[in-house]
Amino acid sequence: MWARSGLFFGASRPLGARLRSALAQLEHVLEGELEGIRGAGTWKSERVILSKQGPHIQVEGSRGDILNFCANNYLGLSSHPEVIRSGLDALKQYGAGLSSVRFICGTQNIHKDLEEKIALFHQREDAILYASCFDANAGLFEALLTPEDAVVSDELNHASIIDGIRLCKANKYRYKHMDMQDLEAKLQDAQKCRLRMVVTDGAFSMDGDIAPLKEICSLAQKYNAIVFIDECHATGFLGPNGRGTDELLGVMDKVTIINSTLGKALGGAAGGYTTGPKALVDLLRQRSRPYLFSNSLPPAVVGCASKALDLLMKSNAIAQSMAAKTTRFRSKMAAAGFTISGSDHPICPVMLGDARLASGMADDMLKRGIYVIGFSYPVVPKGKARIRVQISAVHSEEDIDRCVEAFTEVGRKHGALP
Repeated sequence: MWARSGLFFGASRPLGARLRSALAQLEHVLEGELEGIRGAGTWKSERVILSKQGPHIQVEGSRGDILNFCANNYLGLSSHPEVIRSGLDALKQYGAGLSSVRFICGTQNIHKDLEEKIALFHQREDAILYASCFDANAGLFEALLTPEDAVVSDELNHASIIDGIRLCKANKYRYKHMDMQDLEAKLQDAQKCRLRMVVTDGAFSMDGDIAPLKEICSLAQKYNAIVFIDECHATGFLGPNGRGTDELLGVMDKVTIINSTLGKALGGAAGGYTTGPKALVDLLRQRSRPYLFSNSLPPAVVGCASKALDLLMKSNAIAQSMAAKTTRFRSKMAAAGFTISGSDHPICPVMLGDARLASGMADDMLKRGIYVIGFSYPVVPKGKARIRVQISAVHSEEDIDRCVEAFTEVGRKHGALP
């Protein structure tokens, strides 16, 4: 009767009118929030790419080849012919997807093979695949840590780590960025807890700085803690064999848990993973919610990532060229008068401070054929706006020099340089 009369449990107004009023209120709130973002100069537009990912791309609204300097395609494998061929072969043999989560009917032999390959690459006991590393970070802490435990996290860890820690009920400590004195103080305070986990990015995505893992592992050993590192911006190209920051700094035997991605250096499609002790991986298969309630990775993605790992384990020569190109870019930009954060990582943040300046310079760089993006709050702290340049192994020296020349021209135009 209420439905036919347009009233709901004696409401004085028809349901349609009340719904329109609620929608109008929602639109008012949303427009206010959006206008605040625009007014702060932190609006994030999405450019449309018309080609494969690579050092040279086609961008909607721009003519000719555009030099791409903002992708996580560190090794250039996202458009490598063997990687693409492997993805196509997996698509043909195994189909588009599993239409299910893993424990029901969503695991194929290629998923198990890739997990074994990941564990072998990192020299760990086992590995578990996720739809993304964001899911891997969201699924770890809640499954492992209880109110009896403590998690001690670097203040500049990736947003996915922060969100994952929020989901768990452990005692939460945050130490100042790469501050070992503060970390030790937090570990001392956490001695009352059952388990203590120190959590850090291996390479920090916004500044390109490397965590002091030797010191972190030393403190962890002193205070009987385990060490977790997120290696999304290290896997594939840091260390003699590309295994990441733990290999680079000689502490592979002291790091307990590694989370990383297949969506950057290892093919660039999607997917993430946790690798570490077999008992931990077994527990995650039983309790980790993003794993239990998300469809398994599409076979094509698995095929691409598997081939990327094959290429990497066969030879790490491609990654070696990236170090020289990174040094070339950093030194030339510094000589031009720019401030570049970090040291040796291919993430090269051009520090500008002002959000509008970063956005305006990025737009003018595109007009000069260089694809870069301005980063501002809330992606980075207020007052720390920058253009994050990322060097790839497949950039040529001519590409690097052209990018620096464009930055110099645009920087002078916008008053960022003398």
